[in-house]
Amino acid sequence: MIIEFRCQRDQARRWMHRETLSIDGRDIPVQIAWTTPTEPRPAGLDALFALERLVLHKGKPSGADRLTIIPVPTAVRSGTADVVVDFTSAARDPNSSARLYLRPLFNGAAGENAALAAILSGDLPVIEIVDEIDGAVLDRGHPSAEIAAGLSGRLETVMARTMTMVAAIVSGRPRIVPQLLRPVCSDNRRGPAAYVARGLAVSVAKEIYRLCCYAPHWQIGWRFNDGGGVWQTGDLSGAKWNVLGDPGNHFYADPFPIIWQGRTFVFFEDLDHRVGKGIISAIEFGNAGPIGEVVPVLEEPWHLSYPFLIEDAGELWMIPESSLHGDVALYKCVRFPDKWERHATLLSGLELADATITRHNGLNYLFGAFRDGTGGYSDSLAIYYADHLLGPWTPHASNPVLIDRASTRPAGNFVSMDGELWRPVQNCTDGYGAALALAEVVELSPTTFKQIVRHSLKPGPLWPGRKLHTLNRCGRLEVIDGSRVQPKTRAFAKQSPAAALPARTSPHAA
Repeated sequence: MIIEFRCQRDQARRWMHRETLSIDGRDIPVQIAWTTPTEPRPAGLDALFALERLVLHKGKPSGADRLTIIPVPTAVRSGTADVVVDFTSAARDPNSSARLYLRPLFNGAAGENAALAAILSGDLPVIEIVDEIDGAVLDRGHPSAEIAAGLSGRLETVMARTMTMVAAIVSGRPRIVPQLLRPVCSDNRRGPAAYVARGLAVSVAKEIYRLCCYAPHWQIGWRFNDGGGVWQTGDLSGAKWNVLGDPGNHFYADPFPIIWQGRTFVFFEDLDHRVGKGIISAIEFGNAGPIGEVVPVLEEPWHLSYPFLIEDAGELWMIPESSLHGDVALYKCVRFPDKWERHATLLSGLELADATITRHNGLNYLFGAFRDGTGGYSDSLAIYYADHLLGPWTPHASNPVLIDRASTRPAGNFVSMDGELWRPVQNCTDGYGAALALAEVVELSPTTFKQIVRHSLKPGPLWPGRKLHTLNRCGRLEVIDGSRVQPKTRAFAKQSPAAALPARTSPHAA
């Protein structure tokens, strides 16, 4: 099989310059057909991207960079490509005999200028991949921009996730096409120069903020609830949320409570700002709140977070996130709560964040936020299934089953209510960890998946700050997390873990 990219010559970018496209571990040959310009490029775009590369990307190359050497245009070898991916806004090539002719659309329009127009209007576009032969929408997704810096970074993110969708379609895996609303465009769209200037100013402000404050600084909220909790009310009302005290130069996030051997503990990510690497710690809870000290329970040379806990065959297991290490590892508790041993590798050779398992209709299903090396970390959902916890784990027929920044990344344990399966998800529309959503899983099998978001939860008077990130409950104990401003100049006197910090209402930069 041969894939052909049709690209406008004056929009040649580094992400296009490839000889193969990796699809399910196979390298499929790619040829590029450079076409003549059909629409003008925004004035000064290359100079603006060069400025962003210098200031925002610290001189590192980006996929949005213009190719320094454009390959000599060759005649399009009509009939040699099995699949054409047309990134231009021109009409379909009438000489193509490809069996599949794909056209990426950005908020319904084709071409790089359409993607830029959406970004300049204030948001990333909804991406659709259309079969030009019959007009069918083969896939649809909405990327996240949590790591996209500037106009060039956002363009690179959009194109990276476009390639994720193209690869999934060309692989032949059945696609699950979600219904996604296109973002509302701003009426006062900035030109590229104004957009970049504002972005650079915001970047400088963030750097100044980081000099003065730890960012982000996550904090854990907890409360005892004898009645219906967040899952029943669909909001954060009810008993007052308390904040788990921290020493200031550490943040606490991703709380997972459990009752084991008659004791209640909350496990969480414990990140030392001075080191920049997370470990897993835990603290015991009594009838009135936290008791004792925070106890480190698991550390590796790489970053750990999101300590998902699961009971199986009479044993307690943990799957901490280790996506930067490129695997999903299973740890066995050999002494509760503070001794864990790596027992097995469930999945390897992939970035899968916040692995969360549920049992449904006789199978174990593992959900995680998937990243194929580029783009955001929170917009693509992959599912795996197995008969037993130790596997083997088989990928869902339609991985990635969903590309949507607002409802993909796991945010805590699955919940069963009245025979229905629910999952908390991160809503990253306004940035990573900005809000939560509660989604009902209405279809789940090795070949199907569908969820419907029923409730959205955002920070406010009941939970001050700009973030709302994780939701879990065990018995009477409910836990969430969010963020606060944490100045570096604070004298870090050791606090009792049981002490509740005063409510903070000032937002911080993520």
